[in-house]
Parts: sequence; C-alpha cells; structure tokens
Amino acid sequence: MLHTISRSPSYCDFPAILRLISAGDDVLLLEDGVLSGMQGSDTLQELLSMKITLYILREDLIARGLLIYISSRARVVNYDGFIQLRIKNLQQIAW
Repeated sequence: MLHTISRSPSYCDFPAILRLISAGDDVLLLEDGVLSGMQGSDTLQELLSMKITLYILREDLIARGLLIYISSRARVVNYDGFIQLRIKNLQQIAW
C-alpha cells in the first residue's frame, strides 16, 4: 500500500498515521509532508524505524529549499517516480 503524507507533522496526528502504516508499505512525503524527512527529526526516526520504503518528492523539497537537509536513507523521487509508485501500489491512502 502507498501512503502519501502531505501535511507537516506539526499539523496532523502523526502518531495515528504511523499506527496505520504496515511493514512492507511505501510512504511518500510530499507538499508540507516533506518536513518529516528532515535529518535529525523525530518523525524521520520513527519512519526509518519501521520496515517501510520511504520516498520524498523532489519538486516539493526544492520548492521549500530543503533538498540538502533530507536524510540519505530516504529515496528522493520526481513526479515520474510518484506515478511508478502509484502503479506499483493498487491501494493508496492520502494523509
């Protein structure tokens, strides 16, 4: 399953979202959700401790000037990568 997180961890119930993500899921951070991928953040550590694959949308990182602050353990993808994730995952939940 693909989980797309578009809200800042400060403006959503991030612990509730984490409870609904399962091992093997793909998680894509986009829009303000890219803030969850910043190096050293608690939300990043929580995501990386799960058995998921973490992706971050490159265009949203660039728009916010955050590209250099993102963990190397997350995979940065462009819109084509987003489409590939959507094709790979028949089910999607948008947060």
